[in-house]
Amino acid sequence: MRTRGHRLGHRQLTEIGDERGSEGDRRGLAVHFSSKTDEWATPQWLFEALDREFGFTLDTCSTHQNAKCTRHFTREEDGLTQSWANEVVWMNPPYGQGIGAWIAKAFDAAQHEQATVVCLIPARTDTRWWHHHVMKHEIRLLRGRLRFGEATASAPFPSAIVVMRPRGFRLIGFEL
Repeated sequence: MRTRGHRLGHRQLTEIGDERGSEGDRRGLAVHFSSKTDEWATPQWLFEALDREFGFTLDTCSTHQNAKCTRHFTREEDGLTQSWANEVVWMNPPYGQGIGAWIAKAFDAAQHEQATVVCLIPARTDTRWWHHHVMKHEIRLLRGRLRFGEATASAPFPSAIVVMRPRGFRLIGFEL
């Protein structure tokens, strides 16, 4: 059971985002525009804020070095092929062309495996995966731009937190 003090609302999350580098220092932006990596390390302050609210049990997209949960899947373990059943999942997926598969897996895990999946993703509202899967769940748009990992500049794209809850979850009298 969560106490009131553990709930982090959209407004607080937005204010934190503003404080954490939404102004773009242009040094180091080359890495954001390159295709050298599709992995973006989760900002620790953001994960901690959301972990207080949700109590994560699984990080589905990590390395052993940057895992946010004791139970986690690396690229080699391929979280897309693993069960997320009954977990409270943190998902900061690779942001490349395969992101749609991760969003579909999160959607399926919430609908069919009783998982709660919290996703940190680029706010790509013009994509098929956004409209087919994301729009059906709780969306928290972050104000400004995040600074990922050890980057010296903010990302060139806006980010969103998407909360995919299990089928049957009730919020103020309506059922998903």
